Amino acid sequence: MATNFVWGINTLERETDDGFVFTAHYTVNADDGTYTSGAYGSIGFQRPDNLVPYSDLTEDTVISWVKEALGGDEKVAEIEAALQGQLDEQHAPSKVAGVPWAS
Repeated sequence: MATNFVWGINTLERETDDGFVFTAHYTVNADDGTYTSGAYGSIGFQRPDNLVPYSDLTEDTVISWVKEALGGDEKVAEIEAALQGQLDEQHAPSKVAGVPWAS
């Protein structure tokens, strides 16, 4: 089964006078149908020339801002590859613990 990556926004930090969002706290979750993995981060934004009203923001809009601020498609692919690596490790662990005399 293919891995499904889901980006989400947990919360936003904003200025109360004009609604400028200066920080987004985000998650990225990976699910391959058997195992899951996830990451959490925060990213700051520069004040734009044209401010989108806070009440008009959607999660998809803010996710696109997060991805762009992280470094675009290259960084998104890097994050998703790291999560895929965690899933791969869960499927076929490269390290285990135990003792040979216990069954």
